Amino acid sequence: MNDDDILTIDEVAKYLRVSERTVYEWAQKGDIPSGKIGTVWRFKKTEIEKWVNDKLSSPQTVKNVDISVQIKNIISPERIVFMSHPTRNDSLIELSENLATAPQVKDARELKKEILKREELMSTAIGRGIAIPHVRLASVTDLVMSVGISTVDVIDFNPIDDVPVRLMFMIAAAYNQHSYYLQTLSYFSSKLRSNELHDALLAASSPEEAYRLLIK
Repeated sequence: MNDDDILTIDEVAKYLRVSERTVYEWAQKGDIPSGKIGTVWRFKKTEIEKWVNDKLSSPQTVKNVDISVQIKNIISPERIVFMSHPTRNDSLIELSENLATAPQVKDARELKKEILKREELMSTAIGRGIAIPHVRLASVTDLVMSVGISTVDVIDFNPIDDVPVRLMFMIAAAYNQHSYYLQTLSYFSSKLRSNELHDALLAASSPEEAYRLLIK
């Protein structure tokens, strides 16, 4: 998918994990970047990416998230991995295989398939060398996360700021956890704006050290 790709309502709905009706209503109200070609709504990929990143980083989105997102419940040192793949797919596959070891994930094959499919639809890189690949699946029983710290630049995430990805936070949630899922995305998007934390994670020498940084 190129940066100038034009998306349909169906594609945007799949990317945002909402109904097509919701996307249509947002477009009608002007709540989401969109335009009409004839009588059909269309969406520019780069504008949707920016809209999502702005929403995830906005203070209103993250309000009171600290109360409801319990980091210790969704991550452990065993799900923090150091990787050295220069390509996006190899990095996502290794991280999804790690995440699949969590008891909350009941179908490793589906997890990997949906993570890769979603990434093909639209990049989950949010800038500053960070990506947050995420899915909601019926085969996941509760929200869980794995963290990938890459020792090399991952060159093909197509981030909006052209900074190669080095940190990946992969989130899988149950299909009925829409609110908690969005809160978790918002929480980590906000938390990782700290240059101090960002640099400390890249400098961490062990999963245990990275874990301690994340649960502070």
